[in-house]
Amino acid sequence: MVAANLTELHARKGDAAIFIDEKGQRINGQWPGSPAPVEHDIMTGSNADGTLMAGFTCADWTSDATTAFGQVGHSDGLGPNGDTSGALSSWNSAHSNQNCANTAPRGGAGRIYCFALN
Repeated sequence: MVAANLTELHARKGDAAIFIDEKGQRINGQWPGSPAPVEHDIMTGSNADGTLMAGFTCADWTSDATTAFGQVGHSDGLGPNGDTSGALSSWNSAHSNQNCANTAPRGGAGRIYCFALN
Protein backbone atom coordinates (compact mmCIF):
# COMPACT_ATOMS: atom_id res chain seq x y z
CA MET A 1 0.00 0.00 0.00
CA VAL A 2 1.28 3.45 -0.89
CA ALA A 3 -0.72 5.28 1.81
CA ALA A 4 -3.70 4.81 4.11
CA ASN A 5 -5.12 8.28 3.44
CA LEU A 6 -4.50 11.50 1.49
CA THR A 7 -2.45 13.14 4.23
CA GLU A 8 -0.14 10.14 4.38
CA LEU A 9 0.07 9.98 0.58
CA HIS A 10 1.16 13.58 0.18
CA ALA A 11 3.65 13.31 3.07
CA ARG A 12 5.62 10.40 1.51
CA LYS A 13 9.33 11.07 1.03
CA GLY A 14 12.53 9.13 0.52
CA ASP A 15 11.23 5.83 -0.85
CA ALA A 16 12.47 4.98 -4.35
CA ALA A 17 10.71 1.59 -4.27
CA ILE A 18 7.17 3.04 -4.20
CA PHE A 19 6.94 4.65 -7.64
CA ILE A 20 8.04 2.18 -10.29
CA ASP A 21 7.78 1.98 -14.07
CA GLU A 22 5.47 -0.27 -16.09
CA LYS A 23 8.03 -3.09 -15.81
CA GLY A 24 8.20 -2.89 -12.00
CA GLN A 25 11.63 -1.23 -12.03
CA ARG A 26 12.76 1.70 -9.90
CA ILE A 27 13.03 5.01 -11.71
CA ASN A 28 16.57 6.38 -12.09
CA GLY A 29 16.89 8.97 -9.37
CA GLN A 30 19.04 10.16 -6.53
CA TRP A 31 18.94 6.95 -4.48
CA PRO A 32 22.19 5.12 -3.68
CA GLY A 33 23.31 2.99 -6.62
CA SER A 34 20.85 4.51 -9.08
CA PRO A 35 21.91 4.33 -12.72
CA ALA A 36 22.29 7.56 -14.68
CA PRO A 37 20.70 9.70 -15.94
CA VAL A 38 18.32 10.97 -13.24
CA GLU A 39 14.76 10.60 -14.58
CA HIS A 40 12.76 10.87 -11.38
CA ASP A 41 10.56 13.83 -12.33
CA ILE A 42 6.85 12.97 -12.39
CA MET A 43 4.62 15.40 -14.26
CA THR A 44 1.92 16.23 -11.70
CA GLY A 45 0.81 19.85 -12.00
CA SER A 46 0.22 19.68 -8.25
CA ASN A 47 0.85 21.65 -5.12
CA ALA A 48 2.31 19.67 -2.22
CA ASP A 49 -1.20 18.99 -0.87
CA GLY A 50 -2.26 17.43 -4.19
CA THR A 51 -4.38 20.33 -5.39
CA LEU A 52 -4.00 21.80 -8.86
CA MET A 53 -1.14 24.27 -9.40
CA ALA A 54 -2.92 26.50 -11.90
CA GLY A 55 -0.86 27.29 -14.98
CA PHE A 56 1.68 24.49 -14.40
CA THR A 57 0.17 21.59 -16.36
CA CYS A 58 1.58 22.20 -19.87
CA ALA A 59 -1.99 23.08 -20.93
CA ASP A 60 -3.43 19.91 -19.38
CA TRP A 61 -0.42 17.93 -20.70
CA THR A 62 -1.23 18.73 -24.33
CA SER A 63 1.36 21.47 -24.99
CA ASP A 64 4.94 21.13 -26.16
CA ALA A 65 5.56 24.90 -25.99
CA THR A 66 8.94 26.16 -24.85
CA THR A 67 7.12 28.98 -23.06
CA ALA A 68 4.87 26.73 -20.93
CA PHE A 69 5.81 24.87 -17.75
CA GLY A 70 4.62 21.94 -15.69
CA GLN A 71 5.08 21.20 -12.00
CA VAL A 72 6.85 17.91 -11.25
CA GLY A 73 7.52 15.74 -8.23
CA HIS A 74 10.38 13.33 -7.55
CA SER A 75 9.42 9.64 -7.83
CA ASP A 76 12.18 8.64 -5.41
CA GLY A 77 11.11 11.25 -2.84
CA LEU A 78 14.65 12.59 -2.75
CA GLY A 79 16.25 15.93 -3.31
CA PRO A 80 19.93 16.54 -4.16
CA ASN A 81 22.37 14.14 -2.45
CA GLY A 82 19.49 11.98 -1.20
CA ASP A 83 18.01 14.75 0.97
CA THR A 84 14.52 13.96 2.33
CA SER A 85 13.81 17.42 3.73
CA GLY A 86 12.33 20.40 1.97
CA ALA A 87 10.34 20.84 -1.22
CA LEU A 88 12.82 19.04 -3.49
CA SER A 89 12.01 15.73 -1.78
CA SER A 90 8.29 15.96 -2.57
CA TRP A 91 6.98 13.19 -4.84
CA ASN A 92 4.19 15.42 -6.14
CA SER A 93 5.48 19.02 -6.10
CA ALA A 94 9.26 19.45 -6.17
CA HIS A 95 9.82 22.09 -8.89
CA SER A 96 8.75 23.15 -12.38
CA ASN A 97 10.18 21.49 -15.46
CA GLN A 98 12.43 23.42 -17.83
CA ASN A 99 9.55 23.73 -20.29
CA CYS A 100 6.87 21.59 -21.91
CA ALA A 101 8.91 20.92 -25.05
CA ASN A 102 11.65 18.99 -23.23
CA THR A 103 11.21 17.37 -19.83
CA ALA A 104 14.68 15.81 -19.61
CA PRO A 105 17.07 18.66 -18.65
CA ARG A 106 15.97 18.86 -15.01
CA GLY A 107 15.62 15.11 -14.45
CA GLY A 108 12.53 14.15 -16.39
CA ALA A 109 11.49 11.43 -18.79
CA GLY A 110 7.90 12.52 -19.49
CA ARG A 111 6.33 10.21 -16.91
CA ILE A 112 2.82 10.61 -15.56
CA TYR A 113 1.51 8.29 -12.84
CA CYS A 114 -2.02 7.06 -12.23
CA PHE A 115 -3.56 5.86 -8.99
CA ALA A 116 -6.41 3.45 -8.39
CA LEU A 117 -8.39 2.38 -5.35
CA ASN A 118 -8.88 -1.29 -4.59
